[in-house]
Amino acid sequence: MLDKLKQEIKRLARHTAILKFVIGHGPIGIIKLSELSGFLQHRVRYSLRVLEQHSLIRPSPQGAVATPKGKEFMKTLGEKVENLEKSLLELGNL
Repeated sequence: MLDKLKQEIKRLARHTAILKFVIGHGPIGIIKLSELSGFLQHRVRYSLRVLEQHSLIRPSPQGAVATPKGKEFMKTLGEKVENLEKSLLELGNL
């Protein structure tokens, strides 16, 4: 039952890592992102698609670029993770 949650957390970690690289190195393309992150190119491509769908990045002729929304997301990520952690701890105490 928790396997799907574990998979989603793993995907979210990859998406977040890719977003961090885009913020730090953008504009940046798939090949360079793959080299820097160590993720396979098809996984990077998927993460970029998801990040773009959520308006956290945008494409440019030179590669992916973070949007203001993407930068704000990274600034508030720690707080969001803490809130999720509290929810999971409450679930564990049922």
